[in-house]
Amino acid sequence: MTPGSPQSTALDVAAGVRARSGGIRPRAAIVLGSGLGLVAEAVEQAKTFSYDELPGFPSLGVAGHAGRLIVGEIAGLPVAVLQGRAHYYEQGKADIMKQPLRVLAALGCNTLLLTNAAGSLRAEAGPGSLMLIADHINFTGVSPLFGERDDRRFLDLVEAYDPALRATFQAAAASLGLTLREGVYLWTSGPNFETPAEVRAARLLGADAVGMSTVPEVILARHAGLRVGALSLITNLAAGMSDAALSHAQTLALATQAAEDVKRLLVAVCRRLATEKEAAA
Repeated sequence: MTPGSPQSTALDVAAGVRARSGGIRPRAAIVLGSGLGLVAEAVEQAKTFSYDELPGFPSLGVAGHAGRLIVGEIAGLPVAVLQGRAHYYEQGKADIMKQPLRVLAALGCNTLLLTNAAGSLRAEAGPGSLMLIADHINFTGVSPLFGERDDRRFLDLVEAYDPALRATFQAAAASLGLTLREGVYLWTSGPNFETPAEVRAARLLGADAVGMSTVPEVILARHAGLRVGALSLITNLAAGMSDAALSHAQTLALATQAAEDVKRLLVAVCRRLATEKEAAA
């Protein structure tokens, strides 16, 4: 099996990326959601790879997702950044991000920082606010681990969102004067937005925000042994909570406006993770 073939394993792809990026061994990975491509500008010594040249990586069909892997450093921390993700609704495959996440693990990442754009279920947390995900609800009934054969598929998700990482996010936010709420994210399949009745049901279930991504990646990352932190940028109030019409254009517009806060927070988190690593060494 040769690197570049459609059947290339995650180890093959990671070896090729490492050879072409000067041997950088990223310790943390970041996935950028809709409209958050600005964060990629924080990567120094960047080496960039199009998903099209990485075997097993998905083709992306959603505006605001560039489809690039960037390897470099943020605030002294070696990182790998996925600029864009594929969604379950694009091909009906919950495990569509399996190869990218396994490549991140094969590159040496032990931490995954996820971002997304989400709709708020809480009137007090309006557009432009940030929410750290403390837990999730899978509203779809599907799992990216369907078809896995060994007993690791029976995955414990009690602490899917790492408590220590959440504390790091909160400390970083406080240092920047940013308000960072914590809440429960509910995953729907999309691509249509939720109905007002579904939003009312989600609130009754205890959700604080709703979106069409992230949960499959959390499950895949935990299956691969990565610890996970996840951040939602609130771009709208969910269906029935305001008079505004919902659209992907609205999501992109607000996310682009608020991307600077997300960038500042992720840089601060990376700086703290780099310091933690140095202290541990």
